[in-house]
Parts: sequence; structure tokens; C-alpha cells
Amino acid sequence: MLSIKVWRRVLDLDARTVIEGVGFDEDSEVVMVRVRRRRPMKQRCGRCGVRAPGYDQGAGRRRWRALDAGTVQVWLEADSPRVNCAEHGVVVAQVPWARHDAGHTRAFDDTVAWLVTQASKTATAELLRVAWRTVGSIIARVVADIDGQVDRLAGLRRIGIDEISYKRGHRYLTVVVDHDTGRLVWAAPGRDAATLDGFFERLGHERCAQIRQVSADAADWITRSVASHCPNAEQAADPFHIVKWASEALDEVRRHAWNAARQAHQLPRDRRARQNRQHRAHPIKRARYALWKNPENLTVRQAAQLDWIARTQPELHRAYLLKEGLRFVFKLGGQAGKDALDRWISWARRCRIPAFVVLQRRIVRHRQAIEVALDTGLSQGLIESTNTKIRLLTRLAFGFKNPQALIALAMLALGGYRPDLPGRP
Repeated sequence: MLSIKVWRRVLDLDARTVIEGVGFDEDSEVVMVRVRRRRPMKQRCGRCGVRAPGYDQGAGRRRWRALDAGTVQVWLEADSPRVNCAEHGVVVAQVPWARHDAGHTRAFDDTVAWLVTQASKTATAELLRVAWRTVGSIIARVVADIDGQVDRLAGLRRIGIDEISYKRGHRYLTVVVDHDTGRLVWAAPGRDAATLDGFFERLGHERCAQIRQVSADAADWITRSVASHCPNAEQAADPFHIVKWASEALDEVRRHAWNAARQAHQLPRDRRARQNRQHRAHPIKRARYALWKNPENLTVRQAAQLDWIARTQPELHRAYLLKEGLRFVFKLGGQAGKDALDRWISWARRCRIPAFVVLQRRIVRHRQAIEVALDTGLSQGLIESTNTKIRLLTRLAFGFKNPQALIALAMLALGGYRPDLPGRP
């Protein structure tokens, strides 16, 4: 058999662990490693790590699954005495090679936690020969261990808030991302003011007062919650969502023009006139993507469609120019963007297009948040990137059945703290 020194390196055991012996169990075909804590170590509570007096020897010998040695499973075996903790009562004493209430070593847990952020849950379970539920339990255990060592909410100054659908049936998560570090700092199921209030309550009054800027998609429930908990924070409206409002208004104008052309086509007139009206209805329907796209990204065919709309549909063309005018406001930014926004509001107010008249009123209501975005350049781009990664995790981790398990996986993958692979710092 290999020497004790080699087995210590193979199993990633530190100096606090003594290897008493190594044997091969022919019946179960596994390697059994007998270990114990080094004698000078004081007994500590397995939950909080505080020194505690001994209680009894527990249920006798206990086993922990370690990383495989090639194709052979390896198990650690040791005594499991119990201590009487002043806070947690009678619990199993802390061991240096495994987390509390775990059936696997730290090296095994860390390998699972790293692998599940890189591959699917099925691949992780098959590779390490564990059950789906075991993978979920390990992730929850590792994340709880990390949360006990680091404060994810420390030093927050600029945050972004958004919601993401993680399951059919209007199941949503509210996520909070730190703009300065790019990390996911908090997530919870739900998308309402009560859910977001839970984040600010956990953050605390003093740290809420330290937040200076908050980006969001101008949802009313986010605006109300931020205003009530963060009095010193400036709220920035996301430019993408503001321009999206204009695109939706433009599409409303396009549908109105298309319906008007179709109704004219159905009038009982001569055949040639009806064909001419039909030729006017179909291009309006097919020009939707040309109207949505930015001018610099248009194809030759789409540019020709816009030229046709400019000649035959003046109201729809003016709506298109209004949409592009609002996009140009955010392209300028700063004071130039504010001046351009004043001109755009004046233009939209007297454009006589109902959808854009309503839109300019909405813009005026969110004027302060829009100006913050123009001054700071703050947007939801980082948060949308985080949401995309969470959607990818929902595809890879389809074995997770509840939002809390998905949140634990997202915090492990996107929270900025994850265990290294054993032996690879």
C-alpha cells in the first residue's frame, strides 16, 4: 500500500488529521482509511466551532465518502464523539476533514460544488457516483459554509435590481447585483415590493443609507421600495427599457396602419383597387423588424422597406423617427442628452400620434431617473448578463425542483465565492 504521506496528499488532509491505517475492503471493493483528530485539538461544536465539553462517544465509528482513487471508492472512518454546546446542545464534535452533518469530505464537497457550476447536475451525479438529491444537499451545505465566512452585502454602493422568470407559470426570482464587483449578492423568489423589502431589511438601515445609485427597469414596485429604504440613493432608469417603450409604441402604430390597410382591402370595390390596397397592407406587416432594428444594422432589403414606408405611410415613418430620436438621447448622454430629451418631449407632445403622446407622459414621470442614467451611464446591462447566466443554469440544473436550490446554485456560480478544486488553488 502507499505510504501515509502519499495518502495524506491524495485525500487532501491537513496536519490536524492523523491517518491510523489504510486497508482494502474486498467485500465492498472500497479503500477504507482509518483516521482520527490530532490529540492536542480541543473538542469543538460541529455547528459553530466553539469549544465545548465532551458528552459521550456518540453512535460509534462513522464513515465519510472521499474522492475516488481512480475507479475505486475511498472512505474515511473515524470515531464520532458528541459534545454539549452551550448554544446548540448535544451535537457531533467538529472534524477537520468534513463539514458538519455531511457524509462526504470537504474535498469531495468542493469538487461537487465546482463541477456543478461547469456541467449539468446529471453529469455531476454520474461522474462522482452520487444521487441528484445528494448534489443539491452538497451545494446548500457549501453555500451555507461560504455565507458563514463572508458578508456578501458588505460595501454595497451601486446596485442593480431586476426580476427573472425561472419556471413556467409566472415563477420569478428577484435578483440584486453589485455594479462595482459584478457579483450576484442576493436573490429570492417573487417579484413584488414585499420581496425586495426583505433584501433591504437584511441589509440594515445603516448600509441602506450608504447606497448611492440603484439601476432598475422603472418598475413601480422597485421604485417604491428603493425610495422607502434608501433615501440617499439615486434611481437610474435603464436606457434599454426606455427605448423598448418607444419600440412598443412604434409597433402599436404599425399594427394600426396595417389594420387600416387590411380594412380598406376588404371594401367592396373593383378588383384592381383591392389588389392595390392588398399590396399596401403586406409590406407594413413585413416591415416590423426593419422598424425595430437600428439604422446601422439594416440590410439592403430592410432599408428599402423603410424607404417605402417613408413614401407611403407618413405617420408610421414619423413614429419610427421618434423611436430613433429617443435612442439618440441615450447615445449622447450627459447634458447634451438632457437637451435632446427636452426637444424629444416637445416633439412627441405635439406629434398627434396617440401612442407617443402617452409615451412622452410616461417619460416625463420618469424624467429624474432618466437624467440619472444620462449623467452616470448606469444601465441594466450587467444585470441582464447575470439573468442570462441564471437562465443557462436553469437549463443545466434541471434536477433542482425548488427556487431555493436554484438560488444556492446561482450564488455559488455568480456570487464571486466558490471553493477551488482540491489541490488546485
